[in-house]
Amino acid sequence: MMSSQVSHIVIVDDEQEVRDVLADVLVQIGYNVTKASNGSQLRATANIDLAVIDLRLNNEDGLQLARQLRESSDVPIMMLTGKGDATDLIIGLEVAADDYMMKPFNLREFTARINALLRRSKKSQAIESNPVVSDETLYQFSDWTLNLSRRQLIHTNGHQADLTYGEFSLLEAFISSPHLVLTREQLMEKTHGYDSDSMDRTIDVLVVRLRRKIEPNPRIPSLIKTERGLGYRFDCSVVQITSPAPS
Repeated sequence: MMSSQVSHIVIVDDEQEVRDVLADVLVQIGYNVTKASNGSQLRATANIDLAVIDLRLNNEDGLQLARQLRESSDVPIMMLTGKGDATDLIIGLEVAADDYMMKPFNLREFTARINALLRRSKKSQAIESNPVVSDETLYQFSDWTLNLSRRQLIHTNGHQADLTYGEFSLLEAFISSPHLVLTREQLMEKTHGYDSDSMDRTIDVLVVRLRRKIEPNPRIPSLIKTERGLGYRFDCSVVQITSPAPS
């Protein structure tokens, strides 16, 4: 649960040098940081606002730790991975994590991503704790209705899609620019609040995850189209309507 106090971040990595470097840079920008080398130390850490977990730990599975944390908490999770972990990475982001970074990485981008995850988390919790009382703006596309104020995506059959922070931000970016081709760099700016290397796979992974939740057939996407060499296009008309908020 987020608080009004300094955000508390736990770093789980079996390499002391990595823990120390990441902790130092986060402390310098004002965060409270706990360093953990294994799952036991992670589970013993209370009042976490965000977790950074290495995919490869000695005698432990970072993905499993992320899954366990996700079952008991909705705090943002960032995975740290090596260059050869692409398959596990995608699995991890689909089932537990909200973002990832591949070692070695730039510390400035690392802190930018941490800041972005915490901002989205705080915004989401603020919305949940402060119900909207004015009229609400809804967006309808295909068989879905998106309520940005309440961060809800509901199908015509009544099913409510469970979107992560990143997936929701990506969908918001798409509905704001229907039928337009958006590059990966543009989508990173819209979803994370900063630009990134064009080789970064964050957007590609988020697109895969979002397709699985909103496409009738994710293997043959009809809503989120890939524009090879360019980026992605939301190939669907979006209708904006205003609805009175529930009393």
